[in-house]
Amino acid sequence: MKKLLLYILKPFSFLPALLMMYVIYSFSAQTADVSGSLSYAVSYKLVEIGNDVLETGFTDEQIGRYAHRIEHPVRKLAHMTEYFLLAVAVSFPFYVYGVRGFALMLVAGLICVGFAAGDEYHQSFVAGRGPSKKDVMIDSIGAFFGIVCVRIICWTAMTPFRVARRIEERARRRERAKEIAREREHARRREQERMRAKERERAQIREGKTRRVR
Repeated sequence: MKKLLLYILKPFSFLPALLMMYVIYSFSAQTADVSGSLSYAVSYKLVEIGNDVLETGFTDEQIGRYAHRIEHPVRKLAHMTEYFLLAVAVSFPFYVYGVRGFALMLVAGLICVGFAAGDEYHQSFVAGRGPSKKDVMIDSIGAFFGIVCVRIICWTAMTPFRVARRIEERARRRERAKEIAREREHARRREQERMRAKERERAQIREGKTRRVR
């Protein structure tokens, strides 16, 4: 019953990846004006938080000026973050299904990079926006770090299970070795008994011949 439940629930592990793809697609569907306003609002908020934390005393005009300066890096960092989260959401279910190592990086990487290229093509149909090979590269970097992060986290989380499995395998091998040793010992004893029986039989034959000669 437990295996059946896991078999049914496993496909649902892809839902976060599909949800993340929808979120990225929604952001890409925004026009240039809407997207620019959102980036500026986020940049302004970041400068405002920094101003409050560091107590620099910037005026609203200075905050706006610094927000314009960091708007482009913020946009690119947002791209990288989106695909970092997408790679995590894509890699985890494949890890659940047993895809490991280079195969995981290849499959998850192809999905994320392919989606990034398709998303940039989709932007060519959005008002004021267009495709960018540079953005695909930035997205790919974010995806790479997301895949590596999943591998590290899953490797660390699975360490106790791997150790327990190795201990179990070693115990099984030792038990098997003992069983083989017992079988060999039994075989050796049977061979000794067989040799003794033959020796007794030959001795009886020799004794019978001796009696007939007398």
